Amino acid sequence: MNDKRAIKILADLIAIDSANDHESRVADYLTTLFKDYPVKIERLTYAPDRDNLIITMGNQGPLLGFSGHEDVVAAGDLNNWQSPPFTATIKDGNLYGRGASDMKSGLAAMVVAMLDLLEKGQELPGRIRLLASVGEETGEYGAAQLVKAGYADDLDGLVVGEPSHFNVEVTHKGVIDYYVTSKGKCVHSSIPEQGKNAIMPLIAFAQKVQAIMDRHDQKDPVLGSFTHVISQIEGGDQINSVPDHAWLAGNIRTTPIYSNDQIYQELEQLVVELNAQGAELELKYSFPEVSLPSQANTKLALLAQEVVINELGRPCELAAGTGATDSSEYVLAGDFPIIILGPAAGETDHQPNEFIALADYLAGCKLYQALALRFWREYQ
Repeated sequence: MNDKRAIKILADLIAIDSANDHESRVADYLTTLFKDYPVKIERLTYAPDRDNLIITMGNQGPLLGFSGHEDVVAAGDLNNWQSPPFTATIKDGNLYGRGASDMKSGLAAMVVAMLDLLEKGQELPGRIRLLASVGEETGEYGAAQLVKAGYADDLDGLVVGEPSHFNVEVTHKGVIDYYVTSKGKCVHSSIPEQGKNAIMPLIAFAQKVQAIMDRHDQKDPVLGSFTHVISQIEGGDQINSVPDHAWLAGNIRTTPIYSNDQIYQELEQLVVELNAQGAELELKYSFPEVSLPSQANTKLALLAQEVVINELGRPCELAAGTGATDSSEYVLAGDFPIIILGPAAGETDHQPNEFIALADYLAGCKLYQALALRFWREYQ
């Protein structure tokens, strides 16, 4: 495929406003690219206008998964953009637009690599399955749905195309977002003894939970510290009333040293103890994700590093990621290696004027094709 067509595919994807929903429009577009080739195209609907897309090519041999998400984050204040966020704009060797880095460039590069292999018209020595998911930016629930439906069960390896700037990311922290609501009884503030202040149990919870989380001080040798932040708190309606409702939210970043299950148990036990003392607290989670255990010694990670260095002529380190990815869901599917490897630098993710260097994007298209060929040869 020539560079012009490869760039058009990325530009076309950026033109689709899939900010936190409408991913079916991305699936529709990708389907048109593959409709004339001998591939299996499937959809898995999450909600109206929100389809995961699964494209499988090849009939035999090792199965390599390519993972990319179809959604992007919202553009935010358009006044902060120097060009329209959903129009790909090329300037000074960079391509600008929402999703240019995170991660329509990775998704597009995977698609281009697959199309290039198909256009050779030769029998493939292996297989590729593209897993294009919904809802990664808001909870990885598309990947969770794909895992539950069995689309990762037979993978021999998986490459997630999130921005890594050609480093191979082999681990990242998990995340637990939790919410605690508190109920009370509203009365006039001059007679507080007749009411029940919903804020006070939350204060007790905040103090006790921080003390519990502070005990998790053992550092992972790669990912570093376990972290806990109470990031939101709100309650009451006005200053002269005892509040009958309040809530807080916390964000936890876990490492393999402290499992998500351990943290759930600690949070839930604290709520039980406070409720036994008269509080009315309720705990809920929002799409928690496990950490990705280190893949540093896997054959796939070392193979990918070799391809980047020897076939692309670029430096490549085995590194740790800074945020959760769809890997947190796919790691639950089975015992196959998972790496995060993408062409974008990630410097402008979720920011106005998001971009990718065109040279990096085009190198990414070549990378995924070269990696697939090597993977098939090494995993026979």
